[in-house]
Amino acid sequence: MISRLLIYILVYFLWITSSIAQFFDDGHTVRDVKNGIDWLRCTVGQTWNYDTEKCNGEIVKLNHVEIEEARKQASEQLGGNWRLPTLDELESLVCEKCEKPKINEKYFPGVSPEAYWTQTKNRFNSKMYWTVNFMTGYNYSRFFSYQQLPVLLVQDR
Repeated sequence: MISRLLIYILVYFLWITSSIAQFFDDGHTVRDVKNGIDWLRCTVGQTWNYDTEKCNGEIVKLNHVEIEEARKQASEQLGGNWRLPTLDELESLVCEKCEKPKINEKYFPGVSPEAYWTQTKNRFNSKMYWTVNFMTGYNYSRFFSYQQLPVLLVQDR
């Protein structure tokens, strides 16, 4: 009877742990098993410091033309095919219970509490793109591609 109870408890804790483990630290990247992608931990303009496990440098805000250059540079320097996240991917980083910024800073230190770009266009106004605001945790589609905002990059696994 006790061994059966222990098995149930073990299965329960394994299920709980596996259902909440979306992210795995992988140095300067974070593996996102829910979305099947890798994230650069730092916002464009910052670099990962392995000693302090923090992002160093200043965030660089980019428009969509500049994002394409940053994406190409990241792909050349880091390998792979880096891109802007979709709205769903970026929204999955929002941490409702977190203070501002509304993101798990264990995995994404240095994210600014403001709107970040996605690659998702507004269906009703193709000149505007969706963003996720890490100050509020909400998404908005009120920014034009020529405006400059912070960027997190991802690549498919």
